[in-house]
Amino acid sequence: MPPERWGCRSRNEEKTRKGKHSTTKRDGPRTMISLTTIREAAEVLRGSVIRTPLVYSPTFSHLTGAEVYLKLENLQETGSFKLRGASYKIQNLRGKIGPEGVVAASAGNHAQGVALAAKRAGLKATIVMPESASLSKQEATRNYGGEVLLVGQNIGECIQKAKLLAEEGRVLVHPFDDPDIIAGQGTIALEIFQDCATPDLIFVPIGGGGLISGIASGIKALHPQARVIGVQAAACPSAHQALREGRVCRVEAERSVADGIAVKQIGDLPFTIIQEKVDEVVLVDEDQIAAAILLLIERKKVLSEGAGAVPLAALLGRSVEIPKGSRVILVISGGNLDSPLLERIIRQGLFRNGRIMRFSVCLEDTPGALASFLAITARLKANVLHLTHQRSGKNLPVYLSRVEIELETRGPAHVEEILQELQREGHELH
Repeated sequence: MPPERWGCRSRNEEKTRKGKHSTTKRDGPRTMISLTTIREAAEVLRGSVIRTPLVYSPTFSHLTGAEVYLKLENLQETGSFKLRGASYKIQNLRGKIGPEGVVAASAGNHAQGVALAAKRAGLKATIVMPESASLSKQEATRNYGGEVLLVGQNIGECIQKAKLLAEEGRVLVHPFDDPDIIAGQGTIALEIFQDCATPDLIFVPIGGGGLISGIASGIKALHPQARVIGVQAAACPSAHQALREGRVCRVEAERSVADGIAVKQIGDLPFTIIQEKVDEVVLVDEDQIAAAILLLIERKKVLSEGAGAVPLAALLGRSVEIPKGSRVILVISGGNLDSPLLERIIRQGLFRNGRIMRFSVCLEDTPGALASFLAITARLKANVLHLTHQRSGKNLPVYLSRVEIELETRGPAHVEEILQELQREGHELH
């Protein structure tokens, strides 16, 4: 079953009816981000951020029948798109920021973006991070010049602390619910359009909504025919649920490998823009995200964090119908993936794909028995990754030894070939 999706009606249809998805239920003035503002942001950011490449993928194009391109924001300095919005916000306010500097709440990417942007502007940066934030992201933030305060167990508690610090004289740099932040992220749309003037579909991760709001604002102004598809982890569907209910709401979140977009409540301004300019929002599950991370590494040599891999997960999961020959852009939003998590993702992915098999077998405890057994696996071209040889254990006869072995294989067909051959040789596998 394909992941759940939410599709927007056309603007004309939206104006003719009211319902739970209707934008007419929103009170107050609309604040949209103009193409002029995004272009101004691009001028301010010139030389401060990397113009990241748009790279064609033959593999993903072949798998989908489309022309698939990757917008590699994981190559941005600090490892994610967040540097764009943070830099533009701080540059815009530079003359209004006092000696206390700026403050931000983040578990990772926004923290690093604000820290580096403030350092370049000669300003102090205080970053409030949850106590559970990874050590590598804490150290990266410090290395970029930020003063890290560990507060509470979640981003909500961090934001409350950041707001208190803002009352003491610091300027709060919000991660997504801010027009300057959104305009800065929208500069990605200008770069996409310069490299691919007529994209058909653009898949963008959604956390708090700042990235997709900026990209959608720019793309719809430059090429209204393009469809902008938002992608969220099913473990934290805050934007998806908000669109279903027609209002910003808070959702309960489960743990997700896409922790960078595990935002329980999207911003008010991003929600308004998403309602107006995003064509569809879809959900992907954890296995799809992990598989996409592994595919990006193996097929494109691209290291993406979970949040950055959700566009590929949605594309390969057929979350959206892709007409043959369509030009498809996947925004790989960041690459800040902790090494221990990366190791687990790779190993689990290899197991699920049949690329690793693990079993135990009992052998006669005599000279040459183990060598004969391994000769069979060598003949079958299976690579031994790990082996444990035990001569004692519960229910193990004294004349036998137990071998636990892990093999690297070519895939499910190779696994089946190995199993059948070992069984033909008289081995009982567990």
